[in-house]
Amino acid sequence: MNDAMKTLWSSAHAQPADAEDAGDVAVFPSTRQRVAAGARFCGLFEGFRGAGSPGEGSPGEGFRGAAGAALLAVVSSEGTLFVEEARLDAGRRPRYESLTPATPAAGWYERRLRDLFGIEPLGHPRLDPLSFPVPAGSAAPRGIGGDPMVPMTPDPSPLPAHVHGEGVFTLPYGPVRSGVFEAVEYLVETSGEDISHLRTRIFYKHRGIEARFCGLGVADGVLLAERVEGVASVAHAVAFSQAIEQIGDVAVPLEAQLVRVVHAELERVANHLDTMVRHTEAAGQAVAYAVLSHHKERVQRLRARLSGSRFGRGVVVPGGVIRPLRLRPSEVLATLTSLEREIDEDVRRLMDTPSFVDRLRGTGVLAHSDARRFAVVGPVGRASGQSEDVRTSRPYGAYQRLGQRIFEPHEEGDALARQRVRIAEIAGAFHLVRQAVDLLDELGEPQRWRAGVPAVTGRSIGWAEAPQGELLYVVEAAEGRLVQVSQRSASFHNLAAYPAAFPKDIFTDVAFIEASFGLSIAGAAG
Repeated sequence: MNDAMKTLWSSAHAQPADAEDAGDVAVFPSTRQRVAAGARFCGLFEGFRGAGSPGEGSPGEGFRGAAGAALLAVVSSEGTLFVEEARLDAGRRPRYESLTPATPAAGWYERRLRDLFGIEPLGHPRLDPLSFPVPAGSAAPRGIGGDPMVPMTPDPSPLPAHVHGEGVFTLPYGPVRSGVFEAVEYLVETSGEDISHLRTRIFYKHRGIEARFCGLGVADGVLLAERVEGVASVAHAVAFSQAIEQIGDVAVPLEAQLVRVVHAELERVANHLDTMVRHTEAAGQAVAYAVLSHHKERVQRLRARLSGSRFGRGVVVPGGVIRPLRLRPSEVLATLTSLEREIDEDVRRLMDTPSFVDRLRGTGVLAHSDARRFAVVGPVGRASGQSEDVRTSRPYGAYQRLGQRIFEPHEEGDALARQRVRIAEIAGAFHLVRQAVDLLDELGEPQRWRAGVPAVTGRSIGWAEAPQGELLYVVEAAEGRLVQVSQRSASFHNLAAYPAAFPKDIFTDVAFIEASFGLSIAGAAG
């Protein structure tokens, strides 16, 4: 394990609650201090403290014998992740002091924890159901401390309105929509054409993925990680594997690190092209839609030729990769040169089309202040003045060795700025792939592509810069089996800021704003 992959852990002690309340209230003093000093809030996760051995039964039933439960608050500052752990009272009323008043970025995490685990954030401004609306009078579907899941049906009852006034009504849009879209419901509060407020309901796509990790072996865990978010399969496999590698102090061969970069960056190109395809579809640009769809298909076919999977699955594993690239370096470079040149030419033509650019300019503006308050990541953040890219701020794997193009963030914060960020990142991705392939060619045939991974016991955090932004995996294992896995996609993190991009827009702007955020509802819902 290299120094760049280390995190700093600290513990927070619960404070005594009021006399009339039973149990203690967990707090996060260090997290609050760091956020106040400018650190970026990264997430709030459930975890076991001193987990026991796997329980009997099939995978997904949880682990028995946990010594307790905890919450892990994660922030990023100057290239380091800081993790603060707060022990929870495992009694009838597990609760903690809400972080949302200090950082709105914590709001969705706290709603999720309440839905799935029944953990109460005291002082949260608005606890609408999010990941799993629990029927009235029911316990949470996943208890704390490793309890088994409780099967139940979510309650889709209407939510109370945010906006009140004469003529204001709520228009539910989804979960089933025209076209090939993921199941999500937008609750649009409006008095006519203008969107006064918008909320997102993602539970229709909730699959209980994190519960499914519990009890799996490490080898099966990476297969599941690849399927959490299909558009970022490689990024999930890398983040999960790096968490396991940190626990086991495993040194991944350089050749394997370079292969990971090739697959991860081609995944980025495909995702960014898909965003442009959706923009052209919304704008009625039929020729551009067909041309860019063709380019995306060519990238996907190259990925299939390199790995055997259009999504890059089945290659990244803890310790390295299963196989090298299936094409010779000269073949890869020739294909890259043709792809990059033709994509660049066609994207330039698109961006020289006034009727297209006018639909993006000024649409879905996410102000710099909102991007900062919600700690927005990825291209969305970089289009609104945020600069962090964990490939450079917390470099991992071969990114520590490759020369990367550093792009200045945009300040406009609109859909056009998000499009321009992605165009620049496509060029940067091709540059990284070319470097990785060249270096693989120089290294020659390696002795091995994968290091051995012991039966790991411990806890760590892995990360990757997915096409949508920073992806985190909090992994705890015992004797080679997974005790607890919490994944946080960039889509989940960024969706909390999504409504802030709407107040000045109308219904016909929705398609452009949604596409420009590059959301994966499956990744967000878990």
